[in-house]
Parts: sequence; structure tokens; C-alpha cells
Amino acid sequence: MPLPKAELHLHIEGTLEPELAFELAARNGVSLPYADTEELRAAYRFQGLQSFLDLYYELMSVLRTEQDFADLAEAYLGRAAAQGVRHAEIFFDPQAHARRGVGIGTVVEGLWRALGDSERNHGVSTRLILCFLRDESAESAMETLRAARPHLDRITGVGLDSAEAGHPPAKFREVYEAAAALGLRRVAHAGEEGPPAYITEALDVLGVERVDHGLRCLEDPALVERLVRERVPLTLCPLSNVRLHAVDTLADHPLPTLLDAGLLCTVNSDDPAYFGGYAGDTFDAVRDTLHLTEDRLRELARNSFLASFLEDDEERRARYLAEVEAYTF
Repeated sequence: MPLPKAELHLHIEGTLEPELAFELAARNGVSLPYADTEELRAAYRFQGLQSFLDLYYELMSVLRTEQDFADLAEAYLGRAAAQGVRHAEIFFDPQAHARRGVGIGTVVEGLWRALGDSERNHGVSTRLILCFLRDESAESAMETLRAARPHLDRITGVGLDSAEAGHPPAKFREVYEAAAALGLRRVAHAGEEGPPAYITEALDVLGVERVDHGLRCLEDPALVERLVRERVPLTLCPLSNVRLHAVDTLADHPLPTLLDAGLLCTVNSDDPAYFGGYAGDTFDAVRDTLHLTEDRLRELARNSFLASFLEDDEERRARYLAEVEAYTF
């Protein structure tokens, strides 16, 4: 039985496996520029974040109907549960679908077909986080938040993703203020491609409660001290960092250094269909390559539940934490 864990940095569109992509393409009459799944997998050699995003958005073209999004989420939940995920806070990108004519209602209600039954079917509790694309305009983000208002009973928070370089967090100050006024939780990608200053800006301008990635905080000792002092969680994605060349090899990953500094780190799969592993695979990889002890692995699992947005269900959080403490390796 795998170590119980929460997954806090997971893009549902990034769980689209080649087999499902071809299945949905056939269902919806979409032609993919790849002969088969093998040729598609061969395209997963990325030079950096932008080359990944180009393929990521291209493959989204197969997602058209509520049932497509339900099938996507159901496939993820099955894999996640098998790898010990007990709670998942799932990102989705409504702007990327809207520009293809797929409305936010189709996306949210489709995902909810799977998420609404996830506890019964998979033993996994879920939250949904709407992400704004930082390489789109601030006006587009605000329009997206307005479009989401009828669906806020399904949405826990907002995030910020896509190409980071040249798109500082402050660009989205107003939409984050509006989200906060609606009672939504706030996270943002920062410090993956962008500098440590983007992490500081996400905290001070956007009011984020978690930093997605954040590994470049190590370049600013004062920022590290602040993150430790304020117990701001980092949702690290080691396999993603290697595949997108944020670090050269997994052995070079700063996870042990971040943990030794006292940071509240979590380990997540990001876009597992593209980056080589789901949550349990990621734990296994960092354990084996970085030689993490059982105490360290338990700390990472504990952190994942402490960092989760379960303030509305502290009894559940306590139950998950008890499972972590009781786990026998």
C-alpha cells in the first residue's frame, strides 16, 4: 500500500495520456498530427517550458464535451488513488478551452461528473482550482473569473500558470483582489522560470497562500527566511523540473536543501502524462535518487495535508494526517 499523500500541484489537462488523446480525437472527429501513440510520446522531448506548452495546448483540441472532461478526470483519479493520493487539489485552464469555443460550464460540470463521485469511487477527496493563463491579458483573466461565478460552488481557489518569464504576478493584482473578495483561496506559479522576485510579488501583491514551484527562492536567503517564518508551502514538481530543464538531473534537485532549510515542501506530479510519473512515481523517484529517509518521506506526506485547503474539514485533515503517522514502510 503506498504512502498516503495529497497532490496539490496537478494540471488536469496535463494528465491526458496519448491513448486517451487518440480515443477522444476519434470521438470528436479531431485529426492529430501524429500517426500513433508512439509517435506522440516521441514528441515529449521538451527544450523548456514553452516547447512543452506548445504541445500541451495542441493536444487540448480533443477536449470538447462534458463527457471528455469527465473521462479525463476519471482516468486521473484512478491512477492517483492507486499511488496513494487521498486528496487532490486540481488545476484547470478555462481560457485555453474558451478560445476553442468550449465554455467554462462544460469544463467545470464535466470535471465534476468525476470529482463529485471521487470519494465514493476512489477514496479521494478533491478541490478544484481555476488557473489564469499569465501570458493572456489581465482583462481576459477578469472575464474568466466573471464567467466562473455561476460555478463557484465547485471551485475552491484561483491560480496562475503558463509561461512565467516576462509575466510578473503584479499584472493580475485586480483579478486576485476580486477572487479574494469572493472568498476564493489563492495560489500562483512563481520561481520556476521567473526570478525569486516573482515569489515575493506573488506573496505581497496577489496574497497567495501557497507558491507553486518556488524552487528559485534559494537564490534569495531573505526570501527563504520569510517562507520558513510564515510557513508558506511550496508545491514542488521534481520530475517536471528535470523534463523542462529547470534542473539538469534529478540528482541535482534542491529538494533536500529546501527541506534542510525548514521550508514546508510538498512533492507533486504537475503534468504527469508529459513528465514521466504520477504522485507515487514522483515520491519513488525522489526517494531513490535523492536518498530520502523514511522520516523525510513521511514529512513530505505530512506537509501535503498541512498545506492543503482543508480548513473547511479539519476532521478530514486530521484523519489523513493520522494515516500518514500510522503508515509502515
